[in-house]
Amino acid sequence: MIPTPSQICASFERGEIEREEMQALMACHARELIQEMEEDYQNPAAALLETLLARRAASQLVRRHGARLIREILVALADVPDFPPVRHLWNASHPDVPLHCFLRMRREPVFRFHSLTPKPGGTIVVIEHGSAARGKASRRTFLLVRDSSWKLRADAL
Repeated sequence: MIPTPSQICASFERGEIEREEMQALMACHARELIQEMEEDYQNPAAALLETLLARRAASQLVRRHGARLIREILVALADVPDFPPVRHLWNASHPDVPLHCFLRMRREPVFRFHSLTPKPGGTIVVIEHGSAARGKASRRTFLLVRDSSWKLRADAL
């Protein structure tokens, strides 16, 4: 798994990697983004449908739970080690990136909320990710609790 851009920058700042390696890893991320943009350009109808589905899902989540909590959950999930969707969630804390940009309803690898249940001890979140085929997506359950600094932390169940 390629580290996320924030992990790459942190490694560079700690002196663990050289500038050339950092630039090469960031170029990998850039190529992935450009490839997705080219796919959207080649099939604008599918891109529009994906965007509309993601916007609808994001607006339902925001209506039920609030944008702040959803963004906090995405940031907490971005810190989970060895969780493949992290590569798409690394900038979830940035307020200028709309929430629907993080949801992938039909485009592989999918990333969608299956359920979000507030409990007295924390919040239980079930995430579907991976394959877009019906019933083939992996589900992972996380318990999100607040630490001493009132920041959400994700623990896999």
